[in-house]
Amino acid sequence: MAVLLHHVSLVTSDPEKVAEFYQEIFGLVRLDRPPFKIEGVWLDCGPSLQLHLTKHLPGNFRTRGVDNNDVHFAFRTDDFEGILQRLLSKGFREDVPEDDPMRILVNRSGMAGFLQLYVMDPDRNIIEVNTAT
Repeated sequence: MAVLLHHVSLVTSDPEKVAEFYQEIFGLVRLDRPPFKIEGVWLDCGPSLQLHLTKHLPGNFRTRGVDNNDVHFAFRTDDFEGILQRLLSKGFREDVPEDDPMRILVNRSGMAGFLQLYVMDPDRNIIEVNTAT
């Protein structure tokens, strides 16, 4: 029996605003979503993979900055430098305080053996972007 990941669901205080972030930075495409009672947006992340954003007024409970040991999910990319440049053009920086929501953590020579970066979306959900194969 094979078990495959279908989607990741993130709570957000403003699904439209957060969806714009994922569409602008990662090029995700909006999907049709059933008319659930709770507000939300579904985004396509590739073959049979989706990101679900659901409205929860308080957002998540993270109060610290980017922490690669905290709960996160990862996008794999063939254009690491392109994603990095897109984030930098949107104001993300490595040289800001650790708790700044625009902080980016770039790891070019980590133990994982591939390039990694970590950022937060507008509701402070942590995202890894890597070149894993």
